Amino acid sequence: MAIHRGTEAVVHRLHGSVFHAFASPSTGSRELCTWRVEIAGGVTGVPHRVGREEVLMVSAGELSVSLDGVAGRVGAGDVLVVPAGTEFRVDNEGTGTASAWVTTSVGFEATLPDGTTITPPWVS
Repeated sequence: MAIHRGTEAVVHRLHGSVFHAFASPSTGSRELCTWRVEIAGGVTGVPHRVGREEVLMVSAGELSVSLDGVAGRVGAGDVLVVPAGTEFRVDNEGTGTASAWVTTSVGFEATLPDGTTITPPWVS
């Protein structure tokens, strides 16, 4: 049985956010990757183009998001679907930490504005 305890999540820090990795190929998942992200208050995210669909469910706080330049806000309990190929940015304009549960498919890559392609370590 593949149970992944919250206390066993692998933690990564990038661009002012903390990523708690749970399911990925390195933990036995063949198709999906999941993680919890915590975004501190006042953090402006880095725009990136997602190579695979991403789904975020906000669990605490409120986030400002941009999908291909269209701005929106999502709060606790809201779900945001980011289609593959979309330029995506997440900001936390509040003072408290916001968090979200994120799911995508194995093989996820993101392209930064300078053309650099990254494979985040929490999807490996």
